[in-house]
This record gives sequence, C-alpha cells and structure tokens, in this order.
Amino acid sequence: MASRRRFTLLAFAAALAGTLLAPIAQARDKFIVLASTTSTEQSGLFKHLLPQFTKATGTEVRVVAVGTGQALDMARRGDADALFVHDQPAEEKFVAEGFGLARQAVMYNDFVLIGPKSDPAGVRGKDIAVALKRLGSTGTAFVSRGDKSGTHSAELRQWKLAGIDLASAKPAGYKECGCGMGQALNIAASTNAYVLSDRGTWLNFKNRADLGIVVEGDKQLFNQYGVIVVNPAKHPHVKKDLAQGFSDWVVSRDGQAAIASYKIGGEQLFFPNASQ
Repeated sequence: MASRRRFTLLAFAAALAGTLLAPIAQARDKFIVLASTTSTEQSGLFKHLLPQFTKATGTEVRVVAVGTGQALDMARRGDADALFVHDQPAEEKFVAEGFGLARQAVMYNDFVLIGPKSDPAGVRGKDIAVALKRLGSTGTAFVSRGDKSGTHSAELRQWKLAGIDLASAKPAGYKECGCGMGQALNIAASTNAYVLSDRGTWLNFKNRADLGIVVEGDKQLFNQYGVIVVNPAKHPHVKKDLAQGFSDWVVSRDGQAAIASYKIGGEQLFFPNASQ
C-alpha cells in the first residue's frame, strides 16, 4: 500500500513538473534564425530594431550576418527561418524557385563610393558610371568585397554600366578581399583606396582615416531591402509562424516607425517603404 502511494505521488510530481516546465521549454524555443546581410548588423540597425520586436512579441531573433548570397544559400539549405537582405533580383529568384513564401519590401537607403578625401583619381560627383570608368582606366586602387553579397552584386552592376567587363579583365588596381563591408572599409582606409559601401555601414564606421564620400546621389545607387519567410514545404522544421510574425512586424506601422527612428549623428540611415 505504501509503495503504491509512493508511486502515485511520484507520478503526480512528474506530471506537475512537466506542466510547470512546458512553458519554460516553449519560451526557450521561441526564437527564429534570421540570415541577413552584414549591412543591417554593422550599421547598428539590428541592435536598435530587434529588442523592440522581441519586447512586442516575445520572439528572440538570432542573426547570422553574412553576404546576401551566403544568406540565400543558408536559407536554401534550411538553415534559417527568414531572410533580411538586399539583392532584389536574387531574392525574387529565390521565391520563384519555391524556397521563399513571398518577398516584401521593407526599407531602402543608398550606396556611396568612398575614397580618399583628396580624391586623387578625380571622380568626385554624382555619376557612378563615370567614376568607375575613370578608376578602371587609371588603375587606381579599388577594394571589392568579392563575396557575392548584395553590395558586391550592386558593385558588379555598376562596373557593367561603366562599360568595364570584370569577367574578361579586371582593372590594375582592382582587389577582391572576399570579406564583409566593415573589413573592406578597413582595407580601403589603410591603403587609401576606393570602395563601394552601403551608406548605413559607412555612417557607423569609425576607422575612416582619410576616407570620405566622393560619389553619391546617383539613382543607380538605390539600395532596397526585403524580408522573406523560408518555405516550410521545402524545410518542414522552419518556424514559419514565428518567422511570419517577424516579417509582418517589420512592415507594420510599429516596425516601420522603429526603422525610421534609427539615426546616427541626427542622420537617418534607412527609409521605410513597405507600403510602396
């Protein structure tokens, strides 16, 4: 009789522990993996944005910041629940192939050509094609990320518009680092070279040395960001509902307001355009 009573008490205790621990386990699982471009992290945007999302929803966001190309590859393998990237043609291809549920525009800023303040190549102005054509013809030092990121893809498009085919022959001063935006800027700062950067990372970059913006304002330098939920039909383990919650929040009034409020030195880094 005593042993039966002990068994009943133990069973009750186990059931009670399971009931009490279940919410804790669920809370620990309430996170998503977000594959994103380095610019959203290195600009400081995520440190500003994600705590607000977590406070509003209780969902933690674990960011893997890599180039957009690598982020898309991660998601194709099922190693991410959502994407926050900036290479629209590649994003649309990703969705068309069935790896993403839908792509939503979130925000934009622009790319800028960074170079020595003295501008030894004489490219200062608003025309990126003219600037790159001159850099290519003079063999001036230029640092390319060379990492299949959104910024790298944008850079390749600009060289093409400048009439320079990098696939056949790279200009004498053209060097690929295979690195993120911050490291590329560091290399440019230490070697007095030119480099294409997203404005957000540049504004948050501290090791500027003698660098400054030499080309800005060209409509070709427009830089659009999008959010995509990975398709659970491809990878059933994807946390579709939590990822959709993040996607919905960043394009909501609260998410868009949070993006717009992020500034450095009074200058707004990103401009929400989800409704456009």
